[in-house]
Amino acid sequence: MEESKKRLSAHAAGACLSGAAAGAESGAGASGTGGRKASDLSRAFSEDGACKTHVGGQALLEGIMMRGKYNWAVAVRSPDGSVYLEEHELASGRPKNSWMNKPLIRGCRAMVESLTLGFKALEVATAHAFDEFDMTYQLYREAGIDPATATRAQRAKAAEVELEDCAPGSDGADPAAGAAAASSSDCADPAVAAAPASGSPDAVGEGGLGKAAMTLSMVAGVALAVVLFMAAPLFLTNLLVGEIDSSPTVGGVPLLWNVVNGALRVVIFVLYLWLIGRMKDIKRMFGYHGAEHKTIHCFEHGLELTPENARQFPCLHVRCGTAFLIMVLIIAILVYTIIPINPFLASLGVPSGLVKSLVVLGIHLLFLPVIAGVSYEITVKWAGSHPESPLVKVILWPGMQMQYLTTNEPDDGQIECAIAAMKLVLKEEERRAAAQEAAPVSARVGA
Repeated sequence: MEESKKRLSAHAAGACLSGAAAGAESGAGASGTGGRKASDLSRAFSEDGACKTHVGGQALLEGIMMRGKYNWAVAVRSPDGSVYLEEHELASGRPKNSWMNKPLIRGCRAMVESLTLGFKALEVATAHAFDEFDMTYQLYREAGIDPATATRAQRAKAAEVELEDCAPGSDGADPAAGAAAASSSDCADPAVAAAPASGSPDAVGEGGLGKAAMTLSMVAGVALAVVLFMAAPLFLTNLLVGEIDSSPTVGGVPLLWNVVNGALRVVIFVLYLWLIGRMKDIKRMFGYHGAEHKTIHCFEHGLELTPENARQFPCLHVRCGTAFLIMVLIIAILVYTIIPINPFLASLGVPSGLVKSLVVLGIHLLFLPVIAGVSYEITVKWAGSHPESPLVKVILWPGMQMQYLTTNEPDDGQIECAIAAMKLVLKEEERRAAAQEAAPVSARVGA
C-alpha cells in the first residue's frame, strides 16, 4: 500500500496534465510490430478511418481509462495478470447537461472533466494494480514471467513460492495464525482472475487511498501545475525582460514579455514531460497511451478489436490530449498579448514586485477557460475533422511531435486493457442508441 501511495504521488502532476483525448482521427495500414516507425506522424494524418468516434482515453499506471459520451470505464492490469474493469456514468452525458457540449463551453468542460476523471481513474488503478498481489507481481518479474501473458502453470508455480511463505507456522509464527494467513486474500492463488466489476467511484479497495488523501493529491497536482507552468515562467520572465508594464512594447503592447513568457512555458512543459518519461512507471504508462491510440485507430477502421488488429496502427493520433495542451500553451500567448493588462494595473495602482506578479498570474488564470475553449475547437473539433488539410498539419505539428515523448509502443497486455475499457464504453453507446431508436419520436425530440 505504501508503494501504491508513492507511485500515486509521483503521478499526481501527470494526471493533471494528461488531458484525455476526446475522440480521434486515425489511420491504418500495414506496419510491423517492431519499434517506433518513422512514418507514424505521416500515417496519423494521411490514414483516416471511416468509423469516426468521439471516444477518447487516458493512460493510467497499469491501466487505461476510456471516456465516451455517456460513461467512462477503467481497465486495470492486476499483478496476477487479470484485468479489473469498472465503469461509471458521465455527468456531462445526461440530457439536462447538454449545454456543456456547446462551442467554447465544451472545451472548458473537457479540461475540467479530464482532470477530475483522471484522478478518479487513477484512484481505481492504484487500488487494483498495486494491492495485496504486489509480492506475486514481483515474483513474476524476478522469474522473467510477464503477468499479462503467463500460462496457468507459470502462475501456479509462482503461487507455490508465495504459499510457502504463507504456510502455517512459517518463520516461527504461531501455527494457528499461519493457517489464518494462508487462507487470507494475501495468499490467494494468483491464477484465479478477478471478475469484471463495477462500482461507485468513491468505493476504493484496501490498496487505494481515501477521499481525503485523494483530494489532497488532486490539490497538490493542480498546485504543482500552476507553479511549474504559470508562476515559474512569469517570475523568470520578470528577471529576463523586466515586469510586464516596464518591458519593451510594440504599439503599446508588451509583446516581448508575452513571447518570452509563453516560450518559457513551452520549454518547461517539454522538459517536464521528458524528465518524467525517464521514470520506469511513467515510461510504462506512456505504453498504455500508445495502446489507447492504437485501439481507437482499430475501431475507426471497422476492424474487430483484438491486439493483433490494433498492433498494426501508429501510436500517434491527431486529436490526442497532448496536442490540445500544446495548443493551449500557444493560444495563451495570443490571448495574454491582446488582454490590456498594463492599463488595468495602472488604473489600480498595483505596486511593483510580488503583488504585481500575483495580480498578473491571477489574470492569466482567469482567462484560462477561454483559452481552453478556443484550443479545443481548433485541435479537437476542427483539426480533428480535417486531418488531410495542409493547414491542419502545420497547426498540429508541435502537438504531434510531443506525442513522441508521451507514447511508447505497447505490448499486447496493454492493448488488451485498452480494448476492454473501449468495449465497455461502446456497449453503453450502443445501448443508448438502441433506446433512442425505440423511444417515441416526441420523446426523442424532447431529449
